[in-house]
Amino acid sequence: MPRHVRRICLLLGLVSGVGMSSALAADADHGADLARRWCASCHVVANGQTQASADVPSFASVARRPDFSPERLAFFLLDPHPKMPNFPLSRTEAGDIAAYIASLR
Repeated sequence: MPRHVRRICLLLGLVSGVGMSSALAADADHGADLARRWCASCHVVANGQTQASADVPSFASVARRPDFSPERLAFFLLDPHPKMPNFPLSRTEAGDIAAYIASLR
């Protein structure tokens, strides 16, 4: 499947989930657990974390960016890119991590 078609499909999947009930809303607590497990080796994911890579942004700095959007971040996490490991995140997990990062604003 061409990459642009894949991106459109992923975006449509994310957008279709935006109108779901609050019972299916992103879970920032679960996102925090995932971030500590998968992201903390490179990113500072929480206050008090003492070790991370120097050349990557902390989650708090990502949340404070003026153009930050949890939906756009979740889409970004689903699309493999060269600077990050290819974690097989589900849409729910990507949304949960994005919700956790949004909670750091």
